[in-house]
Amino acid sequence: MLQSPTLGPGSSPGGAVPAAQLNVPEDCLRTLGRPYLALLLQGQGEPVPGTAVPSIVQLIAESSGVHKSVLLILAVFSTVSWAIVLYKLWIFRRSARQSTSFLDVFRRSSKFSEVQAVCRSLEESPLVGLFQAGYTELTAQLHQTQATAEVLGAGPSPRDPAGRPTLRSLTAVDRALMRASAVEVNKLERRIPFLATTASIAPFIGLFGTVWGIMMSFQGIGQTGSTNLGVVAPGIAEALVATAAGLFAAIPAVYFYNHLSNQVKLFASQMDDFTMEFLNIAERNFT
Repeated sequence: MLQSPTLGPGSSPGGAVPAAQLNVPEDCLRTLGRPYLALLLQGQGEPVPGTAVPSIVQLIAESSGVHKSVLLILAVFSTVSWAIVLYKLWIFRRSARQSTSFLDVFRRSSKFSEVQAVCRSLEESPLVGLFQAGYTELTAQLHQTQATAEVLGAGPSPRDPAGRPTLRSLTAVDRALMRASAVEVNKLERRIPFLATTASIAPFIGLFGTVWGIMMSFQGIGQTGSTNLGVVAPGIAEALVATAAGLFAAIPAVYFYNHLSNQVKLFASQMDDFTMEFLNIAERNFT
């Protein structure tokens, strides 16, 4: 015959557990152990087995052909952009240094022929192109004036007793300098528009890769009928990699396009100042 258990001190009749003994520590009630494990419960409530997190290289290697093509195009745009940036920074630095040297020689020389002698060693300076264009036009007019005077047998003008050669048209010299300035600005701006193209196109190419990755995620859900992270995660990861690649190509291109364009404006302003200085000297000495 079964005997009822003996109630100890503090025990309640009917086998009820005292309220004091219900204060179980909260940590004992957490059966999942970590809050992030709840993310593994998808679909029918079954946990997904733990797997190692794939690296970016592995994601790219296992991605679709379309996604690899998107990343390849972005890599080409980024590589070409960085090559242009490094080349232009090197050229602009040399141009600025040689322009400083050329201006020093130009302002210390008493004859244009002395300046012409050093132009060959300072060809990277855009001011050299301006000077050579102005000097060529100036020399052509002076030679033509001198040759005409010799043919006609004309003596020195009463206004110019020393027989100093004079310019026929200072405006023609100005036009020659303006043409040379436009040529030099075009040389400085060469290849820089590609940076603007990269900054405009790269985000949209990355967006295409993002949309494609999401499409693949939904396609995987439709084929398996499951919303587990193991099905959705690869497509989303591909999408995020494409987005990051597009931004990686576009952001430096935007920054250096603005920086290099500002450098071109500074060179153009320097050429305008040199043009006025050249015309002042020509007007003072040959008119």
